[in-house]
Amino acid sequence: MSEDSKSAKDGIRSLHRERRAGMDARQRDEAGAGLAAHGLEWANNVAGGTPSTFCLYLGVGFEPPTGPLMAALHARGHGVLLPVCEPGRRLSWVHWTPEAEFVRSRYAPILEPAGTRHGLEIMATVAGLFIPATALDRSGNRIGQGGGYYDVFLGSLASSRPDVRLAAIIYDHELLPAGTLPSEDFDRKVPAALTPSGLIRLGNASGRTTTPGPG
Repeated sequence: MSEDSKSAKDGIRSLHRERRAGMDARQRDEAGAGLAAHGLEWANNVAGGTPSTFCLYLGVGFEPPTGPLMAALHARGHGVLLPVCEPGRRLSWVHWTPEAEFVRSRYAPILEPAGTRHGLEIMATVAGLFIPATALDRSGNRIGQGGGYYDVFLGSLASSRPDVRLAAIIYDHELLPAGTLPSEDFDRKVPAALTPSGLIRLGNASGRTTTPGPG
């Protein structure tokens, strides 16, 4: 990554994290409800009405709240896989249920589920993925959290499961005009943004696909 690109991404992360920190509890609760409603609708469409498995992550602090979506997926009969950070910026995955215990990660400032860890091979069972982002633009460019774990994961996934459905979770104001965000040749375009107001197709398929909701 070029120094100019890294500097630009760091500046965007800082700006958006500051704005996230300024949101109050009511706004975050409403965002969580909207993400759960629209995320479950998307998952059900992807799965064709059949219980399936989806990758998600636990949004903590000022991140978009994903707990309600995790609970909604589980209640509908879908399996939920959450990530665990490993050495070398790799991710493994653990099946989550509402009774799961969380522990502090050894490698990142996040909470991770305790349990049996699965490698990339578990992706063969997955219907779709919800991934974190700090910002997206309508071209499908994504800025992550800065740790690089999902960059490595998505790069591996591109060869093993290029067909898997993918949506990145952001607040409504974090979707930016096309071409706004810097990108590298190795960056994988994100085809959809899940926001509290709905699921929005990016790139050539840009457009909202669900009705507006809370948030």
